[in-house]
Amino acid sequence: MMENILSLKGKSALITGGGTGIGLGIAKTFATAGANVVITGRRTDVLIDAVKQIGDGARYYVNDIARQHELSELVNKIEREVGPIDILVNNAGQHLKKPMSDTTDEEFLSVLQVHLLSVFSLSREVANRMRERKSGSIIFISSMSAVMGMTQVVAYTTAKTAILGLMRAMMAEYSADNIRVNAIAPGWIESDMMFKAINADEQRKQKIMNRIPFNRFGKPQDIGNAALFLASDAAAYITGVFLPVDGGAAQGF
Repeated sequence: MMENILSLKGKSALITGGGTGIGLGIAKTFATAGANVVITGRRTDVLIDAVKQIGDGARYYVNDIARQHELSELVNKIEREVGPIDILVNNAGQHLKKPMSDTTDEEFLSVLQVHLLSVFSLSREVANRMRERKSGSIIFISSMSAVMGMTQVVAYTTAKTAILGLMRAMMAEYSADNIRVNAIAPGWIESDMMFKAINADEQRKQKIMNRIPFNRFGKPQDIGNAALFLASDAAAYITGVFLPVDGGAAQGF
């Protein structure tokens, strides 16, 4: 039945950075679709509150995604205690708003560590286990900064653009094992991180709004719905896709 094609019943989904913002929006959507949801993050109190919002059966694991050496054991622990990871959403991130001239090597590397290097490690660990089962869906959360030049976010832009190369390489390597790999590029989505980045810069905020044809910011649910589609059987023949969810901002004038 068509109404069941978006169901995730019986599947387990790991969402990094699932305690707030876009990650929480995805987690709630997946739970509504029947998935066993697992979220990770650094703050226990935030994760506890998020699990209450997500609903029965949701689990959390305290984890700093930047600690690459811990990721293999994290995956092992989740698969022992929850079950095989059918869906991975690489969402965890941090933001750095600074002109390139003021961005230090250490700051640049720190952003790459969270948004790219650790994402590579976690995706490899999960994909290798998916390969054994000949099934899986991996979703990267990229950014509109991967398709348009923006000032003051050089590290973030570099990492989110590199994610697309990682997505394409993984797609080429893992498709024969029935593992689908796709990426979503959120536009300006309402979250604490986004508002922190733009509220102190009214001119930048207005510039952003002026180029969104829908004339409004998106909501975490909008990204959740797109992720649900890509994770579900409705997208069974879709892989290697870069999907902007941006209210038309990338194409607007």
